[in-house]
Amino acid sequence: MRKFVGAHVSTAGGVFNAPLNAKKIGARAFALFTKNQRQWKAKPLTEEAVKKFKENLKSVGIKPEHVLPHDSYLINLGSPDKEKREKSLNAFIDEVERCRQLGLRLLNFHPGSSLGKVSEKECLKIVADSINEAISKTEEVILVIENTAGQGSWIGYRFEHLAEIIDMVEDKSRIGVCLDTCHMFAAGYDIRTKEAYEKTMKEFDEVVGFKYLKGMHLNDAKSELGSRVDRHHSIGKGNIGLDAFKFIMNDPRTDNIPLILETIDPSIWKEEIELLYSLIEE
Repeated sequence: MRKFVGAHVSTAGGVFNAPLNAKKIGARAFALFTKNQRQWKAKPLTEEAVKKFKENLKSVGIKPEHVLPHDSYLINLGSPDKEKREKSLNAFIDEVERCRQLGLRLLNFHPGSSLGKVSEKECLKIVADSINEAISKTEEVILVIENTAGQGSWIGYRFEHLAEIIDMVEDKSRIGVCLDTCHMFAAGYDIRTKEAYEKTMKEFDEVVGFKYLKGMHLNDAKSELGSRVDRHHSIGKGNIGLDAFKFIMNDPRTDNIPLILETIDPSIWKEEIELLYSLIEE
């Protein structure tokens, strides 16, 4: 098995329930929040919770490298406001540490927003500085930048933005990228036909490089191509369509990384996972 598909599962009742929730939907990978994503502060993980998480992960047969935790939506590593950036950075460092405690290798995050107060170039520099600081104060975990749809004043919607951040990161062994299909499409990268998919992926490889690809979010889009609007849809039901996901599922460059659904209807995740696996050609 070279493809590891899952979804962003619930941690209700404790972080250790996430692997069990992944198993219920037939997932071979999963994403989770290691704390409440809508609050700044969180209680530290207990030894018991960590132990149970690792045991459950082992019992469901999912490897740590196929788990793609997501940081809090409150964090903005590109904030031009010094105080707010500091608050974000401290929260981010805490999240990196939580991943390390759980024995996980990756942490997925949105690069940040200029809030319309600085140029994109300045914002990219603030993000890179934040990443460098986070890396200097933590160990092991690879920080995985997610491409954005470019909604509002978010940076990271161009492959060039991702490349520029990576270029400014001192320890390249601890940086990676997660490609979100909905965000990519909304940002103007077409993947609907074989030709369009190959062109976009060739561009990604030339600008960023596949060696940095550590995960993907598989989402169809309610938004239009190039609209810069972030609206996810169920697989095959949006403006991207099923073919693009067939290309991804048969692309050797997406082997052995977590492929995570963040589609809008969790009640059909099991079916969507089965659908994606059914697209693999022998």
